Amino acid sequence: MKITYNSPVVLTYTLICVIITALDTFGSTGGQPGWLSQALFTVYPFGYDVMSLSNPITYFRLFSHAMGHAGWEHLVGNFTFILLIGPILEEKYGSRRLLIMIFLTALITGVLNASLFSQGLLGASGIVFMMILLVSFTNTKRGTLPLTFILIALLFLGKEIYHALQPDQISQFAHIIGGIFGGVFGYLVNNMPEKSAGTSTPSNLGL
Repeated sequence: MKITYNSPVVLTYTLICVIITALDTFGSTGGQPGWLSQALFTVYPFGYDVMSLSNPITYFRLFSHAMGHAGWEHLVGNFTFILLIGPILEEKYGSRRLLIMIFLTALITGVLNASLFSQGLLGASGIVFMMILLVSFTNTKRGTLPLTFILIALLFLGKEIYHALQPDQISQFAHIIGGIFGGVFGYLVNNMPEKSAGTSTPSNLGL
């Protein structure tokens, strides 16, 4: 039996996050994010010294926060979903498209969090919610809106909006933005004009 690298974007993303968390573990204390996540993989509010627009690392943080995690439990919780859903999406939409979706979700979430909120943000939970909403479009015909998408949006996003009103330490904002992006991506991509047969494959289609 041959083991295959069946989902390059998802597996590479997972490997990067595992390496970051492993390196972070050696410098973490009290279960808090360690030196590496604090230095490179957390997005902070604009106005902090580390988020100066004159600092090149600021622009990296705007999307790199989706690769940092607060510990192994945080990482496993996110990638249990990503490794389950991600390969299905990568096969459906292609590696290039999925990579663009992940990057845009992380970037916009980072910009909005840095602009609107007073706390830092790290983790792949926004990507998880993007994938959860996006996967509901995988067996959808062009010009239709799946009922499963509506139900998932009500259940997942409704719960996050409710919890956003409660005092806790979880960034429901990232979940909500990720879910919105998943719905938008799914609707737009599934309603793009179809190309002639034989001109392209899912792996080389542009977004």
